[in-house]
Amino acid sequence: MPLPQDIRPAFQDIQDTLVRSDSPWVQQTPMSRVKVLWVGRETGTWASLHEWKKGYAAPPHKHLAGAHAYILSGKLQVRDGVLNAGDYVYETSGVLHDETKALEDTTYLFICTGPILFFDDTGFTRYSNWEVMEKLRLQALEAPQAVAAE
Repeated sequence: MPLPQDIRPAFQDIQDTLVRSDSPWVQQTPMSRVKVLWVGRETGTWASLHEWKKGYAAPPHKHLAGAHAYILSGKLQVRDGVLNAGDYVYETSGVLHDETKALEDTTYLFICTGPILFFDDTGFTRYSNWEVMEKLRLQALEAPQAVAAE
C-alpha cells in the first residue's frame, strides 16, 4: 500500500555515517589526538574518540551541554575521581572541571551535546563545538590527499 505522503529524507547527508577503523586521526598536541566519528550539525552534538598519552592534561573547562564519556583503555583523573577502562560517566550541562589528566595512555569515546568553554586564570582561552569538530573531521579527510599530491 502506498503511503499518503512523501517521507523521503530532506537531507541525505545526515542519515548514515560510517567511520572505518583505519580512518585518520588528527594530532591535536604531541600528547593527544582525536578521531571525529560523527557531527550532528542539526543538534550541535558530536561523537569522537580521544587518545591521550600518560601525563596529558586538558585545561579547565565548563560544559555548556551534557556529555557522555566511556573509557576504552587507560585511566583519567576527572575532578576528584579516577575513571578506569570500562567506566562510563555522564556530565550535566554547567559542570566545571579543573584539568582532566591521563594517568596512563588512555583512549575514550566522547559524545557531547553542545559547546565546551576552556579557560585559565585570566578568562576564556578557546571553545569546542560541533563546528570545531567538523573542521577537524574535514582536516583528517584532506590530509591523505595532500600527501598524495606531493
